[in-house]
Order: sequence, then structure tokens, then C-alpha cells
Amino acid sequence: MTLKPRIWIVALAAALFAICGVQVTHVRAAGDGTLTGKVLFHGTRPQPQLINMARDPECVRENEGKKVYVQDGEVNENGTLPYVFVYVKSGAPAHETAPKTPVVLDQQGCVFVPHVVGVMVGQPLKVLNSDFTTHNVHVRPKINAEWNESQPPGGAAIYKTFAKPEIMIPVQCNMHPWMKAYIGVVSNPFYDTTGTDGTYTIKGLPPGTYTIEAWTATYGTQEQTVTVRAGATTTSDFTFTHR
Repeated sequence: MTLKPRIWIVALAAALFAICGVQVTHVRAAGDGTLTGKVLFHGTRPQPQLINMARDPECVRENEGKKVYVQDGEVNENGTLPYVFVYVKSGAPAHETAPKTPVVLDQQGCVFVPHVVGVMVGQPLKVLNSDFTTHNVHVRPKINAEWNESQPPGGAAIYKTFAKPEIMIPVQCNMHPWMKAYIGVVSNPFYDTTGTDGTYTIKGLPPGTYTIEAWTATYGTQEQTVTVRAGATTTSDFTFTHR
């Protein structure tokens, strides 16, 4: 083969590679499927319950006259639900190594922040006290080990891990009975919690069919079966009804 035909073939191959390269940049990796959706509310919206913090003047001072309401049963202004824990219940690949980065559960203004949190089995949970009053963190699982520790203002962070999956673990402060939170302990990283817009997003799912569950503290749970495709975004909404 002469030099000119070889150059032409190389140039053609390079052009085809470039074209293919452009196409490939629009295709996500096989494990990069995304699952997203809204958690909708239908029915009579419960009246918000005002929290009376008068038993601890420091809690009143922390909130500077701001009204604080019970978070369980709350409905967003757009008709969606916050604090819904959405996770892959079955079908997800096994994850033997948990992240080393702790998930933080703080105490601010005499409420737990966030109200609902997720953590993987073996991943550290870091509990902080950002208030100027003493709290008592009481974690009450049914499967994992129960623990109950006081945490003074400025006290050291409490680090804990969970040995088994458990949905959901209630948390309370024995000194401030209105303080509640929930911990979702999962065996995979595919979970999210809805916020003020009522949406959730779970990224990095390998292609496949999964059972997903939406958990609420007030309105129960729901399951759905969804199929996630490589490089695609799948939408799956939930609707909870309250009468």
C-alpha cells in the first residue's frame, strides 16, 4: 500500500473515531442511571402543631421568639411532603465497604437537624450539640443496639455505627420530649430524603429493576417497582392520602 492511501485510511479512521467520540460523550456510564420523583399529598392538610418550649428557657432563647412546629405530618406549600425517606429496598448490588465520611445529626434550636437522615451500615453517625443547653440523645432501634447518652453544650461529638439495616430508627431527647428524628440504616448508598419541594433524586444506579420504598412518619409507607436504564433518568412519583 502506498503512502497516500495509508494517510487517507488513517485520516478516515480518525474522523470516524472523532464522530463516535462525540456520540459517546452523550451516553452516560452503565452505572449512572438516575431515579427521581415527587412525593405528593392528597387530602385534608393537618393543622401545624406549635411546640411549647417553655420548660427550657434556653430553648426559647435559642429560637428568639420564632414559632417552631412539629415536623411529623408537615405538608409543603406546593402540596408535597418533606422528610420522606426514599430508598432502594431490593435489587441493589451489594456494597461491602461503607463510606468513612460521617453523616451528621445536629441539635440546633432544640430540634434535631435534619429531621430524617440516612446512613449506611458501618458508616459513622456523628451527633453534635450546637445549642447552649444539655441534650440527651436516645436512639431506640428494634434490630440494632439501643443507646442513650447525654451531650452538654460544647460537648464532644458522639460517634456511632449501626451493624444491620433498619428502617426507621426513632431518636428522641429525654430532656426535651418534642425533639424527634429518624435514622434510616441501609445496606446501599441509593437513598434520599425529600425537602421543601417534595422531590427526591437517587443517582448512580446500575441498570436494572428495583423495589423502592417511600417512608413517612405519619402517613405510612409505599412501594413501587421501577426499571432504571443506563444513562437515563427514570421518574417515579408517590402520592399519600390523608382524610
